[in-house]
Amino acid sequence: MDKLQISGGVALRGEIAISGAKNAALPLLCAALLTREPVTFTHVPHLNDIGTMLRLLEQMGVKVAREAGKVGAGDTVTLDASALDNLLAPYELVKTMRAAILVLGPLVARAGEAKVSLPGGCAIGARPVDQHIKGLTAMGAEISVEHGYVHAQATRLKGARIFTDMVTVTGTENLMMAACLGAGETIIENAAREPEVVDLATCLNAMGARVSGAGSDVIRIQGVDALHGATHRVMPDRIETGTYLCAAAATGGDVRLTGTSSAYLDAVIDKLMDTGCEITAERDAIRLKAPARLNAVSIRTAPYPAFPTDMQAQFMAINAVADGTAVIRETIFENRFMHAVELIRLGADIKIDGNTAFVKGVAELQGATVMATDLRASASLVIAGLVAQGETVIERIYHLDRGYEALDQKLIALGARVARLK
Repeated sequence: MDKLQISGGVALRGEIAISGAKNAALPLLCAALLTREPVTFTHVPHLNDIGTMLRLLEQMGVKVAREAGKVGAGDTVTLDASALDNLLAPYELVKTMRAAILVLGPLVARAGEAKVSLPGGCAIGARPVDQHIKGLTAMGAEISVEHGYVHAQATRLKGARIFTDMVTVTGTENLMMAACLGAGETIIENAAREPEVVDLATCLNAMGARVSGAGSDVIRIQGVDALHGATHRVMPDRIETGTYLCAAAATGGDVRLTGTSSAYLDAVIDKLMDTGCEITAERDAIRLKAPARLNAVSIRTAPYPAFPTDMQAQFMAINAVADGTAVIRETIFENRFMHAVELIRLGADIKIDGNTAFVKGVAELQGATVMATDLRASASLVIAGLVAQGETVIERIYHLDRGYEALDQKLIALGARVARLK
């Protein structure tokens, strides 16, 4: 199993391109199930999760053509679901990637049936699919859950008014896709407002759907009889952008990130400026210059447009080497401080009380061997390793490969001393 070896103490400097967003690409690929015509996606990141999703679609009968691009430029993927012949998403594939639940809505809408494995447990907490089931049931689907599978059937879904009990990104995306081929109007209230939801709506409309209100908490979908093919460019990854900004901040660096936008990152950029960083936003790039020493900043995670839970771990890492004490409150997932124990191994001063972490900045961190526990926790350990004195080895980096394209290559391009070990 691969490991990452980091020799810390080098300020990141230079320019890299930001890849397409994993959390946008996964639902977009599933949207291709809604039409018999080919759909082409550009700027698709080269990630393990993308490969898993493509394998899942292939075993359903979808023809997949993938043309590899340079790091940051992304792959071009064309999907042809005209010969869709298998409506099963097996546990063997779903267990490694919770986003596989996103095939449920499109399959029921287009084929009238779907059988999708329940995703199972998750290291950072429960992410139930009950809102997906509630919404599809409101649209007329008959759903049973047995033997670990969600089995849904419907002659044709019909429009409905759906109020989700909690803000759910994948739930909003699943129901939005399903409603595109339904009869009549569907209204999703308490909808997720994330930019990835907007990106999906943009693609669906390019395919002939009638979706309005994406980006607000009320989304309206006028059902149509059929969708057609389209070409769509995946939006830049805002979490990858934020992660490299944090890495530059922690190391006292000066970096320019291209192919991205500050428009998706208001809450993160505000906090980075509070640490003392100087940030310049260009039309399609962001530059950060860090001070010699950061100021600690407190954060509270909440659904978009508030501070994202996917950036909480990275800010814990930078607060570990900042002046002062920060209070970090995690309100989205109940078990998302597992990286704190590993940061403490590197010398961080962190105390946990329920969903709150108290981080007191220390003069320096010391390299050690640590273990990644989930995707964003892995990123926090990389940041800590980049600033720590001596050598840090991060084990179980398959988590990183799920969500960060060519992380080691991009860090090396910024001057970091990083090596991937087998």
